Amino acid sequence: MAGIEDYKDVWVFAEQRGGELSKAALQLLGKGRELADTLGQKLCAVLLGEDVDGLAQELIYHGADCVYAGDNPKLKNFQTDTYTYVISNLIQEYKPNIMLYGATHIGRDLAPRIAQRVWVGLTADCTGLDIDPETQNLLQTRPAFGGNLMATIKTPNHRPVMSTVRPGVMKAMDPDRTRQGEVIKINGEIPPEVIVSRIIEIVKEAKHAVNLEDAEIIVSGGRGVGSPEGFQIVQELADALNGVMGASRATVDLGWIAQDHQVGQTGKTVQPKLYIACGISGAIQHRAGMQNSDYIIAINKDPDAPIFGIAHFGVIGDLHEIVPLLTQELLKLKGSA
Repeated sequence: MAGIEDYKDVWVFAEQRGGELSKAALQLLGKGRELADTLGQKLCAVLLGEDVDGLAQELIYHGADCVYAGDNPKLKNFQTDTYTYVISNLIQEYKPNIMLYGATHIGRDLAPRIAQRVWVGLTADCTGLDIDPETQNLLQTRPAFGGNLMATIKTPNHRPVMSTVRPGVMKAMDPDRTRQGEVIKINGEIPPEVIVSRIIEIVKEAKHAVNLEDAEIIVSGGRGVGSPEGFQIVQELADALNGVMGASRATVDLGWIAQDHQVGQTGKTVQPKLYIACGISGAIQHRAGMQNSDYIIAINKDPDAPIFGIAHFGVIGDLHEIVPLLTQELLKLKGSA
């Protein structure tokens, strides 16, 4: 029977859709590279699909030392049963130390199935990963009790350690086109009895209007906007900046705005170039979701608001006066351009 010492390397599930790697997978490779270097182990990616040679090389450019590539028409599109079968067998054969998945729709479906299949636990929706310098165990940090507490979870007695990681909290490495790595072709054959369903047709939904994770500019409103109508001036400023509108949890809980605008531990984690917080006090739950933005501007009439502690620029005053003035000036600049 294998012991913990027999499990080596950090693995990342390299999610792809329609022949394109997900951003979550590339972000995980960035963190995985850091974890693997700390442990003195290899960083490996698990890639399933059809005609994936080009994607395998892209994973190496983004930090992977090796890629386990399963190439099969039956793996072209994600299906829980087929992906679970292939990856579970792969884990049992090669025995990774750590296995990471993006907390995407696919990752949240796949990870618990594989964890059950190989008899290990799973820490879901992590926002931080580190290595304990004394024990070399993975430290998995995630929100608990509705985001009011951050819990650090260890798995000292079982391998592999499995986690799903919230998209947007890790940073992808810049691709290095000179990196060399190994592509290991794996047996992607799937017995007929494994396939319990088949895809008849894929219907793509129109792109969602709110795409906070990829936005370079976000203008968010908090309880200080005062009402659902108060978000109108926030939206106008976001439009003037060609940005996207976000919101705090408090405004979502009040029913002022839809949940898909929410930034924070229980919403979206974002890393825009510019984040403007309008009437947001800056509770720790909100700060955890946006504090890695390149530049943060806070507008709040409370000079003691915690948001000013992480803001690069602060404006103390009534957002209902300041935000429309900013929008007017931006529109003037656009008009004169």
